[in-house]
Amino acid sequence: MTSFDTSPQLSVWRALLALAVVFVMLATGGWTALNSHRAATPLQASRAAWEHGSLAGHRLPDLDSTPSRLARFFATLDGHQRSRLAHRYPLAVGNMNGAPVTLRYRANRIALDQQRKVERKRMHDNRLSSLGQHDAGRRMHRYEALLHKGRKILAFDPMGSGRVAEVFGSLDKAERISVVVPGVDTDLLSFQRTVKMYSAPVGMARSLYAAERAADPTARTAVIAWADYTTPSGLGMDAATAMRAEEGALRLNALLRALPGGSPVALYCHSYGSVLCGVAARQLPSRVLDIAVAGSPGMRADKASGLHTSARVWAMRDSDDWIQDVPNLEVGGLGHGADPVSKGFGARVLSAEDAKGHTGYFEPGTDSLRNFAEIGVGAYRAVRCAHDDDACRTGLSGAASA
Repeated sequence: MTSFDTSPQLSVWRALLALAVVFVMLATGGWTALNSHRAATPLQASRAAWEHGSLAGHRLPDLDSTPSRLARFFATLDGHQRSRLAHRYPLAVGNMNGAPVTLRYRANRIALDQQRKVERKRMHDNRLSSLGQHDAGRRMHRYEALLHKGRKILAFDPMGSGRVAEVFGSLDKAERISVVVPGVDTDLLSFQRTVKMYSAPVGMARSLYAAERAADPTARTAVIAWADYTTPSGLGMDAATAMRAEEGALRLNALLRALPGGSPVALYCHSYGSVLCGVAARQLPSRVLDIAVAGSPGMRADKASGLHTSARVWAMRDSDDWIQDVPNLEVGGLGHGADPVSKGFGARVLSAEDAKGHTGYFEPGTDSLRNFAEIGVGAYRAVRCAHDDDACRTGLSGAASA
């Protein structure tokens, strides 16, 4: 943690930070109390229906069962029974860690189609303002895009700003799996972009998947664009605390423990996503071999060893990334700690040449994307370190033999 000279100004600053933390806690508590009496969300309603449902005269298993227990349950069913469950409880099945991934894809297509019809009606609902009708149209078009043939939606929740995850490649057959964890202002509508496409999760994951195939055409890889957590909105209080990261870390670890097979996993954590990965690190399953962060404001740790993970920690930052101007400190719960590319942190610092700012790390033709891809296929000796990072070069031989 960074130290400062004591002064009256510092005391005032700390008092303001403490007040800000209290404000966040009160605001969050008030929001929870206010919303606790609202109607069930679509996902909650689907889960409640599952909890009261049955199949062939038998009650369905508890949704909070371990992924392995749920997987064993689905293994006892035939294709017709699985299909019935997907159609009856699409959101419950589509977001169920432990359900077969192909069944989750099918269930989420059903749920997306249902929500598309809801938004289409809202587009013409005279009780809504013109802005409300416009927003309904935007969501309807997003659902239509996600329903395009061949898309594999692993998770979907239409509540609020929305959560979603998509798979590129075959999770069931993958020899190595990569998971892209994005940062602030990521939701259903920003999950995919036409302009600046590589700054959105779909563009990031699709670009990484193509780069991994180019790095090793024989490797069977899969990449997950994972926006299945509620990200901070803008660079306000939410982005300055770990609250969203802590909630997201639970969801990320639940996903990782439910992935099929035992193939190695690499995490690619951008911006605030690196805060989430730092919080999640100590609970990661052992199959996660690599955590690569880009444009990180900090990982809630003073050193890489403080993450308490067996995974290799890689870090990069482009020279034009504005995140370098964010103070690397943590006071009263605000801020995210040490800079992961600093020598004292202990991560293996990678070259990010040509990345062009904070959102350009997955752009084709950049060192950052090439490095991500080499890590993704396990070609550690091909990774290009930052020019002044001897620890990275020294560690590559150990990574290659691990």
